[in-house]
Amino acid sequence: MPNIKSAIKRVKKGEANRQHNVQFKSAMRTAIKSFNEKVDEKDVEGAKTAFLAATQKVDKAATKGLIHKNKASHEKSRLAKKMNGLNA
Repeated sequence: MPNIKSAIKRVKKGEANRQHNVQFKSAMRTAIKSFNEKVDEKDVEGAKTAFLAATQKVDKAATKGLIHKNKASHEKSRLAKKMNGLNA
């Protein structure tokens, strides 16, 4: 544990940021899993809303720097491919 006051504050702030990032990434993964469940159930309307929510979460995570922009693009592409397969 650091002795200097500013270093102590940075440790606390870093931990708070880490917790926030973990929470945000978890919400993103949950949205993706929810979409996948809707696709497995063949629920077209539910999948559409889940698709929108999941893509928003992925974009937001990329904007905040939690995931790389190429990973975000890859995830959205996979989701869109499943969505198009469901509609066909």
